[in-house]
Parts: sequence; structure tokens; C-alpha cells
Amino acid sequence: MKNGKRNLLTGLGLLGVFLLWTILIKCVDVQAAGPNGTKIGFASFNVWFHQLTGVHMTIYTITDWLGLVPIFICLYFGGVGFAQLIRRRSLLRVDPDLLLLGVYYVLVIFCYLIFEMIPINYRPILIDGRMEASYPSSTTLLVLSVMPTLKFQVDRRSGNPLVRKAAALFVIVFSAFMVIGRLISGVHWATDIVASILLCAGLFLLYRSAVLFTDSKKAKQCPKE
Repeated sequence: MKNGKRNLLTGLGLLGVFLLWTILIKCVDVQAAGPNGTKIGFASFNVWFHQLTGVHMTIYTITDWLGLVPIFICLYFGGVGFAQLIRRRSLLRVDPDLLLLGVYYVLVIFCYLIFEMIPINYRPILIDGRMEASYPSSTTLLVLSVMPTLKFQVDRRSGNPLVRKAAALFVIVFSAFMVIGRLISGVHWATDIVASILLCAGLFLLYRSAVLFTDSKKAKQCPKE
């Protein structure tokens, strides 16, 4: 219960920081420094970092394709939940952490759609001659939202320490590669990546707290042996 409360408060705090960060993006050092004169916040820092890294379309393409990995992970857990639904013949008998995981994934998609409809800023370069919303980084959002759930679920469902360590190593290496890759590819402002990290961390901790609260409630309802 204490861990659940701690995760809840930390998650809400990070979401609050993300909201503040978004407000600052629209207020601090706003300049018409983007393509076609589009405005960006923290312009001096963002332009400096963009010029430092340059544009690397090969890295952009690789990280774009690797963005399919978290999608397959979502589909896998969706398949696990669906198999439980068919076998147990009741939605209420599906493992609560899987049901909450589905809600969590929907919430992530909802956040993505909001920022697609309400662009905070645009990419520092044109993609196929078009301006695209850049804040927060959607690929980073996808990766950092899904990959921690893979480790979390493996830790809950596997008693094999080697499997758990392998999953942790994969999640860390893959996530780091994707975040750094998007950061240096030059298709996002640096502040877009920071925003994705804050948003994902907050949302994941809310999911984790919900699962821990569910575990605690279930433990109280189980009769003592």
C-alpha cells in the first residue's frame, strides 16, 4: 500500500512537472526559429543543440522502424488478455493488471492524439516537405510508455531470475538506444524528448500504483490460511 501511494504521488508530481514544462515551452525564449518561421520555446538552447547534432536521417529511419517493437509488445499483452477472456469467459476474471494495462495503453494513445490535434511546436526539419507536430516526441512516448511495462509484467509473471534479468537488460538497452537515437537524429527539438520522458514516467507510475493498489486490495480480501 505504501509503495502504491508513493508511486501515485510521484507519478502525479511528474505529470505536474510535464504540464509546467509545456507551459514554459510556450512562454520562455519563444522565437520564430523553426521551419517556415514556426515558433519554438527555449529557442536558443534548442537551436544550439540542433546545430550541434545535425540531422541524421538514417538514424531517424532506424528508430522509426524499431518503433514497431513496442507495438508488438502491446499486441502480445493484448493477446494474453484476450486468451484469458476466452478461457475464463468473463472480463472480470481477466488478470486485473492486464485490464489496467489496456487502460494505460489507451491513455497513452489519448495523450498522443491530443498533441497531434493541438501542436505545441513543429519539427526542426520538414518531413517529405511537410511540417509535422513535434511535441512531445511520439516515438519516445511510445517506447518509454511500453518498455517499462514489459519489465514490470515479466517481473510479475516469471519466477526465472535469468528471464527477468534478460528482460531488464533488453528494456534498458533498447530504450536508451531509441531515446538517444531520436535525440541526435535531428528530427526533434531537445525539449520534445524531455517532455516525452516526463510524461511517460508520470503515466507509468500511475499504472504501477494502480496495480499495487489492486494487489493490496486482493490480498486483504483473501482469507488467511
